[in-house]
Amino acid sequence: QVRLVESGGGLVQAGGSLRLSCAASGRTFSAYTMGWFRQAPGKEREFVAAISMSGDNTFYKDSLKDRFTISRDDVKNTVYLQMDRLKPEDTAVYYCGASSSDYDFDFWLGHLEVWGQGTLVTVSS
Repeated sequence: QVRLVESGGGLVQAGGSLRLSCAASGRTFSAYTMGWFRQAPGKEREFVAAISMSGDNTFYKDSLKDRFTISRDDVKNTVYLQMDRLKPEDTAVYYCGASSSDYDFDFWLGHLEVWGQGTLVTVSS
């Protein structure tokens, strides 16, 4: 099973950008569908984005697809989340997750096998 460690969170002004990274170690990274979720204070965790094992297919929360981009580098065993034009409502703890299954409704619900510890993103107005 892979182990996941997120990084790249921090404090940014509205309109700014951040790139989150999720480094994987352990078993074959390319055998996992990877995703990002977030949990804002007082709210449920929600799906943000996912990328297929091959990297050919990406999936996004509809309201974020114009500002967020997910990508993966199977040489570096890392998945990224590029976040542009950030808004205060993007403030949340962002979690990286992995599943050995293809992206489906269960993945969107957050039924994943492995999670990282999370990285905090704070967007100031």
